[in-house]
Amino acid sequence: MLMEMKLEPEKLVIRPLKKEDLEEVIRIDEEYTGKRREEYYRRLMKEILEPEYALITSLAAEYDGKLVGFIAGVMFSGEFGIPENIAYLTTIGVDKSFLKHGIGRELFRQFATNVKAAGAQKIHTIVEWANLNLLKFFSRAGFKLSSTLLNLELEL
Repeated sequence: MLMEMKLEPEKLVIRPLKKEDLEEVIRIDEEYTGKRREEYYRRLMKEILEPEYALITSLAAEYDGKLVGFIAGVMFSGEFGIPENIAYLTTIGVDKSFLKHGIGRELFRQFATNVKAAGAQKIHTIVEWANLNLLKFFSRAGFKLSSTLLNLELEL
């Protein structure tokens, strides 16, 4: 059983996300959402693989040559009237058969390192209240409710 398997750290590589990763990213996301969100990920990949963002905010985790996780986000400088540079983590996913092995933590650690080096002073993200596993992940990573931003919605 894979959950009992101990991963060999030297086989885990965090690298920039590439357009060739699209199908595996969609597959991993579908494990959680139950939907094939191809249009969303095609658009996201096009946006995040622009040269100014590619190496900073879009990363993949490979284990022994297989894509087992990904993380992506963007940098904002002045948007929404916020005077500071912030990073926005838009998506993260880990192959369910590789959960509980620190892959998400390693992806996030490298993402945070990269956006901090690019000038970000904070990282923001949005999580559904009902997604307790993701809330727990972000809490362990040091996230807390924002004291400066409020996510508003209008149902149409």
